[in-house]
Parts: sequence; structure tokens; C-alpha cells
Amino acid sequence: MDPRDTAPDSWEQEDDGEAPTDVQLETAFTALNVNAKPFVPNVNAAEFVPAFLQKGPSENPDSDGTEAVVSMEVSEAVAPVENGEAEMSTEETWEQKGGEPDEAEPGGGAGGDGGPTPEPQQEMMEEEEEVPTPKVAPPPPDAPKKEHVNVVFIGHVDAGKSTIGGQIMYLTGMVEKRTLEKYEREAKEKNRETWYLSWALDTNQEERDKGKTVEVGRAYFETEKKHFTILDAPGHKSFVPNMIGGASQADLAVLVISARKGEFETGFEKGGQTREHAMLAKTAGVKHLIVLVNKMDDPTVNWSLERYEECKEKLVPFLKKVGFNPKKDIHFMPCSGLTGANLKEPAELCTWYTGLPFIPHLDSLPNFNRSSDGPVRLPIVDKYKDMGTVILGKLESGSISKAQQLVMMPNRHTVEVLSLLSDDVETDDAGPGENLKLRLKGIEEEEILPGFILCNAENLCHSGRTFDAQIVIIEHKSIICPGYNAVLHIHTCIEEVQITALICLVDKKTGEKSKTRPRFVKQDQVCIARLRTAGTICLETFKDFPQMGRFTLRDEGKTIAIGKVLKLVAERD
Repeated sequence: MDPRDTAPDSWEQEDDGEAPTDVQLETAFTALNVNAKPFVPNVNAAEFVPAFLQKGPSENPDSDGTEAVVSMEVSEAVAPVENGEAEMSTEETWEQKGGEPDEAEPGGGAGGDGGPTPEPQQEMMEEEEEVPTPKVAPPPPDAPKKEHVNVVFIGHVDAGKSTIGGQIMYLTGMVEKRTLEKYEREAKEKNRETWYLSWALDTNQEERDKGKTVEVGRAYFETEKKHFTILDAPGHKSFVPNMIGGASQADLAVLVISARKGEFETGFEKGGQTREHAMLAKTAGVKHLIVLVNKMDDPTVNWSLERYEECKEKLVPFLKKVGFNPKKDIHFMPCSGLTGANLKEPAELCTWYTGLPFIPHLDSLPNFNRSSDGPVRLPIVDKYKDMGTVILGKLESGSISKAQQLVMMPNRHTVEVLSLLSDDVETDDAGPGENLKLRLKGIEEEEILPGFILCNAENLCHSGRTFDAQIVIIEHKSIICPGYNAVLHIHTCIEEVQITALICLVDKKTGEKSKTRPRFVKQDQVCIARLRTAGTICLETFKDFPQMGRFTLRDEGKTIAIGKVLKLVAERD
């Protein structure tokens, strides 16, 4: 094939080869200039491409390489001008190719040599038939508005949170089989073959290499009645602050525990994350908890009812202490994330469990009552620049529509909503409970911090530095006195805080307040204290707005106390 027809692998190489072929170059250039003129009205060639595409599959095996390449070049050259559908599909498949490193080489090297070209071409045709289906499937359910439910997966490291999340996405058709097979191959190469499902949610390299979730992964799936967002929280204790951010957006928590011998115990003992996560989920305002006893297929467990009951007996008293009501708020179920047993279909091996499997159970839960006519409150989880300022967060109350004027608290910037994405699908308005991406006008990305809140101008949220709160000390070895510093996590905001005064102790059983001011509080006591943050934060009293009035205090990587805001104290100048 003529070297002029192919694009070189890199232009520098081409330059090196230029010197000896001076004469050739000149002729090439003249040839090019002559050709350039007829090439301008080549918009007409657009009709030519779909025809080629239709008869492509039939001709493909016997056409020779050069022809395939030339026609490919034509279609690519024309692509920007023409916007026929056939054109798009070729582009899509090429993008597809780029995304998959294993197959990129045959596709990328198409120009390299004439012989093997038909083969990628064939692959491309096959792909074309397969690819569009899952891509097109999600949008239609937009027609009836489904209830949005955010589910956070919490639990100890390696309990199998990401794997269950990945398996659910596969079972509900949000991840294609081919993608999973690709993950499986890559995971095998790293000798991590049981991790491949979690890669659907752990997307960055570091998380995959170590098998530990760091950021809160997000994904969504739909059932007949509801639209779920999976928030896959990290289990490692170093990343608990990320997990709190994830839990603060959730309506429902799924506590994943591993039934494997030894693993359940380590997750549940003092240093384990099972206890801490359950507690944080409660303070983040998660009302309903589903406990998934995972790894039931493990040889040490083998779907045994005794082991399941043992895990259950140990957990219930603790969850009760945190504040979940075992009869109403907690639901236990056995499952296996790796094999997918009891997630969508009942498990054959598990004859003793008679309840619904996981996904149908989620679907059957009662609806949450949310006020769409309340004031707008959208705590910001994350922000970035992308053709403007984009913020992410969950709308806690009120509703937001396109082109609406909102105020960013505590800085009181007036902003306008340019566009609204609810779970990556563009909409014109959104109701409470939805995960939104908003593109804003009138504010720079640097001026926003996670923990800021979008409100409507008529009803701003409160902001301040000093507030009185009722706190429960959960674990702290020594005593806590006025002047004690910790880190405050309230909705999505993280701020340093100091306990400036202890006002009174509260009796746990009777709720009576002590007459005198305590000089200190220690573990398991409840007190009312005055707290002062380092900077101004947005908050509401628990009574007015529970989601923004609950908080946790952490220090030295441990959760020390949970509490609720009782009243906001005006600043004394």
C-alpha cells in the first residue's frame, strides 16, 4: 500500500524519513493540492458511506485490505460534516475500541498493513450490533418519575461491599457482560480474580491495585418501582471521613458483613469498622438498615444457618444500642456477592431463608416521605470545573429547576442553575432525594467548598460558628473537658471544632438535665455542650431540619461522639 495513504504512528518519525525522499515529497504535495479542491464538496460522499456500511458485512470477508482501509478513511473524513445515523455508529464503535486496550491494537494499526485489516473490520461490525442496546436502555424510564432512593454500602474492609455493588449492577443490566469479562481477564492477570466485580465501582487504578475502596463509588440501577443510587463507601478506617460523606447522602444503609470464619469477628471487635459504620450511618440519618450476611458460599460457612444466626445474635444488641429498632428498622438476609446468590433470585442452596432476595426486598420497601415544597437545601459533596462550575450533591428538600436563582451559603453568592443532571440524565427539574449535578453560573469553582449549601433566596439556611448541641460520648479513653478539640462532620461539611463549655449532663433513661454544670464528661455519658467551629458553617437545628442538624465528632481516626444541634447561638462581636 502506498505510504502516503496511511497516517504514520508518530509525526516525528515521518519527519526523519523526509530527507531522502525530497522529489517524492514535492510530487506528493502537488498531488495533494490538486486533490484538495475536489475534496471540498465531498459532502456528497456522505451518501456513499451508509451504502458501504450496509453492504459491508456481506462483502467484508472477501474484500481486500486496502479497500477496507480506504473506505474507512472516507467515512472518518466525512464524519464531522455528515450527521447521519450510520456515521455515528462507526464513530461510536471506534470510541469503543479506544476504551478497550486489548482490542485497540488491531483497530489502531488498521493503516499499518493491508493483510489483516478485514478482521478488525468484522469485529467492528459485530460490535456495532451489540453496543447500542445497553446505552439506549436507561433513558425511557424517565417518563414516569420513579422514587429516588440512595443506598450506601457500609461495613468492614473486605466484607464484599464493592463486589455486591458490581454484582447488582450486572444483575440489573447496568454493566454489560462484556465489560465484566474484560475486568475478569484484567483481574486474573493481577491474580485478583475474585475482585473483578468490585471493579465496576472501584474505578481508579489505586483502588483496583489494592482492592480497597477509597472514594465513595457511585452507580445506579432501577427496579420496577424505584430508581436506586449505590454509594459504595470505603471500609478502611483511614477513609472513614469519605464514608461519612457517602452516608450523609443515603436514605438506606446496607451493612455488609462477612460470614467467613474470623472475618466477621475482626470486623465486629473494638477496632473493626462494622460497629463504627453502623453508628455513623445512624447519625447520618439513615432510618432503615439492611444487614447482608455476605460470603455465605465460603467453604467455612457453606450456607449454614448456625453461622448466620450467630452473626445475627452478635449484631442485634449492638445495633439496638446505636438506636436502630430491631423489629422495624433492621432486616437481615444471607447472600453471596461473588456468585450473586440471593441478590436477585432466591438461592437454591439456602433453603432456610424464606424472605425476598435483596433487590426485590429493596423494591418492596415503603416510600420515603419527602417535602418537595419545603425550602431548597442542597449540601455540596464535590465540585469541579467543566465548562463552568459543576457541583454534586443530594437535594435534601425542596425542588430545583433549570434557570432558577439560588443562593450559595454561607458566602451568599447568588447563582443561576444552567443545567441539571439527575444521575447523569439531564432533566429540567428535580425533587428531593435525587443526586444532582448542577452547572452553575455566577460563581467560581474556587469559591465553593464541600459543605456549602444551595438555598433559595426566600429561605436561607442558618450559618454560624457557635451552637449548643446534645452529644453522646461513644468511645473516648479519658475525659472530655471544655477546650477539647475535635473534627466535626455535619451533613457534607468537615470543620474543626472546640467544645467551649459543658452546659449540663442528661440522664440517659429519664432525660432529666443536671442542675449544675459538669466539669467533664466521659464515655457513655450524654451532655449538652456549646461548640464553636473554626470557620463559619451552615447548619440547622435538629428539630427544624434533621438531615442538617446531626453530626459526629471524630478525633485521632476514631468516632468519639454523635450529637444533634439544639440551638444556634448568635455571634457576640
